[in-house]
Amino acid sequence: MSAPSFVSQTPPLPPGWTEHLAPGGQLYFYNSQTQESTYVRPIPTFPILPPMRSELYKQKEKPLVKIPIPGTEWFRVRTTEGNVFYAHKARRQSMWSVPEEIKDAVEALQKNEQSKLNLEQWSQEEREQTVEIQRIKEEVQTAVKRKAEESISLNEAVVTKKVKVGEAEEDDRDESDESEEEDWQREAAAQLAAEAEVEEERIRQEQERERLEKEAETQRQVQLNIPDRVDLSIEEAKALFKTLLREKDVNPLHPWDTSLPKFVSDPRYVLLPSVSARREAFDEYCRERARELRQSAVKKEKETNPKEDFEQLLLREVQSTRASWTDFRRTWKKDRAFYNWGRDDKERERTFRDYLKELGEKKRSMARKAELDFLSLLREKGNVKEGIPWKNVKRKLYDDPRYDAVGSSSVREELYSAYMKSHHDKEVEQNDSSFIYSNADAKQESPVIDEDERQRLREEKKERAVKGREQKVRLERERLEADIVRSRSDVHREEGERDFKTMLVDAIRDPQINWEGALPQLKADPRFRNSPLPPNQQLHLFHNHVEHLRSKHIKSLHALFEAHTPTLATLFSEMPLSSLLSAPPVVKLGYDTRAIQQNFDKWQRERYSESKKAFDEMLGESSFVEFWGRLGKIGGEGVDGGVKADDADGEDGEGGGGKVDMKALAKNIDVEEVENVLKNDKRYTMFDHVPGQRESWIKDYLTHLTAPKLSVHLPQA
Repeated sequence: MSAPSFVSQTPPLPPGWTEHLAPGGQLYFYNSQTQESTYVRPIPTFPILPPMRSELYKQKEKPLVKIPIPGTEWFRVRTTEGNVFYAHKARRQSMWSVPEEIKDAVEALQKNEQSKLNLEQWSQEEREQTVEIQRIKEEVQTAVKRKAEESISLNEAVVTKKVKVGEAEEDDRDESDESEEEDWQREAAAQLAAEAEVEEERIRQEQERERLEKEAETQRQVQLNIPDRVDLSIEEAKALFKTLLREKDVNPLHPWDTSLPKFVSDPRYVLLPSVSARREAFDEYCRERARELRQSAVKKEKETNPKEDFEQLLLREVQSTRASWTDFRRTWKKDRAFYNWGRDDKERERTFRDYLKELGEKKRSMARKAELDFLSLLREKGNVKEGIPWKNVKRKLYDDPRYDAVGSSSVREELYSAYMKSHHDKEVEQNDSSFIYSNADAKQESPVIDEDERQRLREEKKERAVKGREQKVRLERERLEADIVRSRSDVHREEGERDFKTMLVDAIRDPQINWEGALPQLKADPRFRNSPLPPNQQLHLFHNHVEHLRSKHIKSLHALFEAHTPTLATLFSEMPLSSLLSAPPVVKLGYDTRAIQQNFDKWQRERYSESKKAFDEMLGESSFVEFWGRLGKIGGEGVDGGVKADDADGEDGEGGGGKVDMKALAKNIDVEEVENVLKNDKRYTMFDHVPGQRESWIKDYLTHLTAPKLSVHLPQA
């Protein structure tokens, strides 16, 4: 069965609605329940579909009605799900769309069915109209009878009509009475007809009001009244489909299969006639939505300030003055806040350096403030006496935040020592002053010195004490300032050394350059001009950097050697010299053939010594070599004169009840058996090109082995 293709069909009318043709040839629709007519085709109400169930529980679709198409061998089949397809029994072919060969016959069949349907609807309307007329007549007759039976007042004419069913009596009334009765009946019928019209008008108005209320209620419901198939243009259906995708907030970066479950249960999904049309509309939506998102992102970027974003990035990520620009750039070079600001990396680096300076000044000011607060803390305690060690004093200061503000324990101890020294000098000054005053009092008792002289002496001693104290305070302040300057210079030197190394990494990448050749390039960099390092230290850092570059390229060159020399027997003449000369490490180092050979020979010598060391380690790790080599060093037959064998068939000798001399067995172990044990080890095969030398090494190793230490007690002779 070929894949069916869906055909856009006219949606069915809601229950109670019928289709009619007006005298002008225009279609209109009539609802027999609400007495409503309209030229707009009513749309049935579709409830929100539940989520799709698993295919396991879905009922299988089967053919329901088969209608042969006149003049052809085709059948039109309607399924249990309401779908229509066309089948050809002889060809065993079925199609969802109308085949081209029977398109005219299908149209004729549809017109015939439509005419029959219109005739049936017209007949039904005629029957409904006849029933309605009969109902009105019965109501009029019932009302006439009820009116005739009512009593009439005395001043009115009494008119009664007696009807007796089944009696064959003739009326004996005269013609005048009959004429009066007919006139009265006509008046009563006219009156009842008027009342019926009023009643019908009232009923119609009430039905119209109920209809309006239902329409308002339907509009308030959150429910999509979209039919399965509507006569819409492709553009209108595509617009509604895109609106559906926007309402579901479909991600434009997700593929069709991933996004399909979000909107497949919505009735608007079937507005487009085919899956290919839906996928095309989906692709257009994805392109438009992605363009909108990009434009909104660009607009948002324009609204932001790139410089403020870069400064916020520095404030958030750079917390130390030892931060490196290279590390910072490598970490954040793909961040939008990094590359959105600045013309190039030089401008960003300059801002980075300025920020580090501001951060250093801020930290230094905070450190000075912390030191002053710590000294204030010591003064506030008041019970700090001379001779008390710092470890006993600091236990009382743990809880104060001013103690933690000084980050280094060594700085706290230095501040405490300075405070104790200044406190001691103050006490000495106070003692000197009290001594002066006591001597002055003693001299006051002496009648030899008058009062003015004593006053002068006191003033002189006081001035000397003040000057001495000022000198001590000045010396202590100078010492503290020198310590602070020294610590600052150390920090400044470390920062300068780090900046100088960063400058070398950025500027010097040639391992062959010397100091004189690099100096003009370095002088153009402001980091070199502003460096606080002395020239000899700059030269030392430069040589270390160049040596580091050379070592990196030499390691790469050794890796090339190892790739082309699988064994130690490879000679330099066997190397691909043209390939080596064009290799990046050789080009960077500027080596010629002679320099390459010198490096190769040196590398081979180092490799040979390392392989020899690995060979010796292999011999020491081999349990076979260790056991039999050491066993051969034991004198005599061993501890008990040999190893006793099991008895077997009463025979003597090594095979039956005799003793096996392990030393004799050890003597039979030669170098060839040792080589058979070690031949699969890579450390052994490295010396396949010198088997004689390798054999001599094994013999020397066995010769230098010592006898094992015996752990048993020998019997006494």
